[in-house]
Amino acid sequence: MPEIKETTHLRDLWKEDEAQRMVGNQLALLRYRSNLLGADLRITNFGGGNTSSKLELPDPFTGRPVRVLAVKGSGGDLGSITEDGFALLYLDRLEQLKQLYRGEPYEDEMVRYYPLAAFGENRVAASIDTPLHAFLPFSHVDHLHPDWAIAIAASANGKRKLDEFNQEFDRKIVWVPWQRPGFELGLLIERTVKDNPAADGLILGGHGLFTWGVTQRDCYLNSIHTIDQMGEFLLQHQSKKGFLFGGVEQVPVQDRKKIVAQILPALRGAVSSNRRVVAHYAEDEDALVFAGSKWAKELSSLGTSCPDHFLRTRVCPLFLPWNSTKEDVGVLKARIQTQVLEYRDAYKKYYDTWATSESPKLRDSNPSVVVIPELGLVGFGKNKKEARITTEFFINAIHVIAGANALEDGEVSDPLPQARYAEQSQQFTQLHNYVALPGSEAFRIEYWALEEAKLQRMPPEAEFSRKIALVIGGASGIGREVALLLARKGAHVVVADVDQQGASKVADEVGAIASPEFVAHTRVDLSSGVSLSEVVNFTISQFGGIDIIVNTAAIYPVPGADGELASAQWEQTFLVNVTGNYLLAREAEWVFNDQRLAAAMVLTSSANGVVPKQGSEAYDTSKAALNHLIRELSIKLGPHVRVNGIAPATVVAGSTMFPRDRVIQSLKKYQIAFDDSESTEELRAKLADFYARRTLTKLPILPQDCAAAIVWLAGDQSAKTTGHVIPVDGGLSEAFLR
Repeated sequence: MPEIKETTHLRDLWKEDEAQRMVGNQLALLRYRSNLLGADLRITNFGGGNTSSKLELPDPFTGRPVRVLAVKGSGGDLGSITEDGFALLYLDRLEQLKQLYRGEPYEDEMVRYYPLAAFGENRVAASIDTPLHAFLPFSHVDHLHPDWAIAIAASANGKRKLDEFNQEFDRKIVWVPWQRPGFELGLLIERTVKDNPAADGLILGGHGLFTWGVTQRDCYLNSIHTIDQMGEFLLQHQSKKGFLFGGVEQVPVQDRKKIVAQILPALRGAVSSNRRVVAHYAEDEDALVFAGSKWAKELSSLGTSCPDHFLRTRVCPLFLPWNSTKEDVGVLKARIQTQVLEYRDAYKKYYDTWATSESPKLRDSNPSVVVIPELGLVGFGKNKKEARITTEFFINAIHVIAGANALEDGEVSDPLPQARYAEQSQQFTQLHNYVALPGSEAFRIEYWALEEAKLQRMPPEAEFSRKIALVIGGASGIGREVALLLARKGAHVVVADVDQQGASKVADEVGAIASPEFVAHTRVDLSSGVSLSEVVNFTISQFGGIDIIVNTAAIYPVPGADGELASAQWEQTFLVNVTGNYLLAREAEWVFNDQRLAAAMVLTSSANGVVPKQGSEAYDTSKAALNHLIRELSIKLGPHVRVNGIAPATVVAGSTMFPRDRVIQSLKKYQIAFDDSESTEELRAKLADFYARRTLTKLPILPQDCAAAIVWLAGDQSAKTTGHVIPVDGGLSEAFLR
């Protein structure tokens, strides 16, 4: 073990008092160590890397202690893993697999033995990296993907620079050439350590870092100490280099967020040709510097190096050229379609070149990362979290490329140190000291049968997964229930309301159901075209587009003491209840046109729209007008956008249109007995029961009833329904359609 000194760039997060409480429970300490390592993206990225410990546990058959490997389960994340997330396997059985191994061409067949080596009742799927941990002769092992280490591993002069690092920091890190993760690599690093008994770590060419320790604490310290020193080594070189990626060619534009919001629907639609995706925009300094650099296009075409990176970022990102001094946003929008088509063609050729009869089918030929000069990066995924992580992974890749760039000194090894055999060297692609994996190796990772099996184990997606919903009026009543129901069904939701505090509260409820990353909230004024334009752009900036728009907001004007409405009240009622819905559709139309994806609008009318009454003329006629507006909009926005509505009978529960004063007024109007001491909800219940008695079902109409109808109209089950207003009135005969 190296002498452990204080770190310069990383913090030692280990708290001995916490660790002491776990003494005697090595699995708990392994979890603790893993969580600390996963807490810093400079140490390892989300879902990347593995940790392990070799434990002595009582055999459930004999009761005698046996050696067991505890290793992070397949697909787990170090930062959030629990004790239940580790696979437990008999070490002696894993050792016996060496006798069954038929060589590298057959290494994948070894994976089927891992479940047979499971210890006790543990059924956590073992990682493909299991033999890498099992065959190393150390009690505790960390395999991590820190950017600083991968930068050395992905450098054309990486092995020589590692020698310099070892000399400068008095370390004994050993270089291991590229080998795909798996059984063969496990045997390779086992031999490497046997041949280098003084080694205190390994750099895997093009891949990552291995460190170890006698105790959990030793292992943790060795890992952060090594990564910190590599960071110091890289930063020294970067400070001498002065500029990266060939220097700046295009500087970021000031109004980039506004421009990105203008292009995101078109970009999202173009890359959703296979399945819808959700977007995440990154304008980090690293992203902007890389996107605007002289070498950005060339480096983007090489793609990433570390296997963990391109499993999410695909073999390479799409570089989308644009120059704001010569081209407007319209040119950029038009270029999106052609560039995405070219990317898909190139990706299909990549797949066809390396696929065999046993390869999984082509999953998706669209890019998952887009690099745009002056604007930054956009990442795409099945949900906001995946899109964010995908973007973070490419920023990790940028750090790696920057590090390799900084290490460039004019001398390039021949053959490249990443090549295990000299004849493999020409298969690697190199540019300005950065070495990317060969296309064949990238494909072997991306379309690995074992990765496909991991994808197949994932649960089916929810009904509204990948869809983005804007719910106006979401702070209360029907709108709140719509937001909650859409969240339960997997949607990303923007809760918008004139009551911003109420919208925030409902957003918190939605986040508790789904994920805080799947929801946003904002204020909106339905009577203002400017406000509606802003809420549309806000939704785009959050998630990349819009698939569903629901409006449940309306106003019910209360006549004055003389029983009449003021002219301003009449005008405001129509402005909000009718014109507001028209403006909403008008402000969102460009989004639907740019996306070219099927979408739905659901507006909220009322049974009053067909039932004339005394004293509610403004509200009733505004809803009658809305009924026809729904039909008009369905024609205007079709065929891609379906426009429908619901017509509830009076919904009293949770409605902001029924404050206590109005409820009391109605109770008096209908001569329903009540007491001033009763709560507002009790008074609302009395009024709701009265309205229910007028229906055929005798049941009060609840916000949940209306939400169920709205969500049905917003979903694919109603894909052939448009231009209709569905009653949700309990069977109100006066409102039967004529």
